[in-house]
Amino acid sequence: MNVHQKFYWMMAGVFTLLLTASLIGAILKSRVRSDSGRAVVQNLNSRVHAWWIMITIVALVFLMGKTATVVLFAFISFLALREFITLTPTKRGDHVPLFLSFFVLIPVQYFLIAYGWYGLFAIFIPVYAFLLLPAFAALAEDTEGFLERTAKIQWAVMVTVFCVSHAPALLLLDIPGYHGQDALLILYLLLVAQLSDVLQYVCGKLFGRTKIAPKVSPSKTREGLVGGGLGATLVGGAMWWITPFSPLQAMGMSFIIVLMGFLGGLALSAVKRSLGAKDWGSMIEGHGGMLDRIDSISFAAPIFFHLTRFFFA
Repeated sequence: MNVHQKFYWMMAGVFTLLLTASLIGAILKSRVRSDSGRAVVQNLNSRVHAWWIMITIVALVFLMGKTATVVLFAFISFLALREFITLTPTKRGDHVPLFLSFFVLIPVQYFLIAYGWYGLFAIFIPVYAFLLLPAFAALAEDTEGFLERTAKIQWAVMVTVFCVSHAPALLLLDIPGYHGQDALLILYLLLVAQLSDVLQYVCGKLFGRTKIAPKVSPSKTREGLVGGGLGATLVGGAMWWITPFSPLQAMGMSFIIVLMGFLGGLALSAVKRSLGAKDWGSMIEGHGGMLDRIDSISFAAPIFFHLTRFFFA
C-alpha cells in the first residue's frame, strides 16, 4: 500500500472508533439517572465531540502536505506557550524575552523544519535561545525574581516549542524503504499518545483504586496506567504496518511513547498544581487547554524522534 492508502485505512479505523464512542455516549446519556453519573457522561461526550473536531483537522492537514503540517504544529506551540505564560506571573522586564519567544523563536524553529535544516533545528532553542533570552531580560535591569522568571520562560519555550516541534521534525528523517511516508510517523505518535491518555482515563474510572501521585494528579491511578498503557502499547504494535518498524519494534516504540507521555502529563500537572490551576485553559471542551491535550506529546515526541533517527534513519 502507498502512503495515502495506509492513511485512509487508519482514518477509517479511527472514525469507526469515534462513531462507536458517540453511540455509547448517547446510550449512556439516555440511561443515566444520578447527578454524578450525568456529569461523568457529559464529560465523556464533550471529550468525544472534541475528538471529532481534532481528528478531522489532523486528517485535513495531513492531506494538505508538509507545509500545512508544520504550520499546524507552529500554531499549536503558539497556543500552548500562551497558556503557559498566561498562568504564570510576568513583569515588564520579561516583555522582550516573551516577544522573542512568540514572534521569533516559534517561526524560526518551525521554518528550520520546513527548510530541512536539522543541524540548527536541534540546537537553536537549547543553545542560542537559552543564552540570549536571559541576556535580553537583563537589559531591562529588573533583578527581582530574575532567576525564577527566566527559568519559567526558558522552561515554557522548551516544553511548548522545542519539544513539540519534534513531532513535525519526523518529516526530516530519511528512512530506507520508507521514503515519502514520514507523515505516517507523526500520525502514529499522535494516535498512540492520545489513545494512551484516553485508555488510562477510562481504565482509571472503571478500575482505579491506587493513586499514583494524588497531590499532583488525583485522577491518575496505577490500574489506569497499567491497563491504559498496556492497551495503547498493544494497539501501537498492531499499527506496525504504517511504520518502518517490525511488530515487536512497534510495541517497544509505543511503550516508550506511553511511558514518556505519562511522565509528561505528570510533570505538567505538577506545574499546574504549583500555580493553583486545574487546567491550562478552557480552549478544548472536555479537555481543558491546548497544553492539557499535548502534555504527553511534549515529552514523548523528542524521545520518539531521536530513537527513530538513531535506529532507523
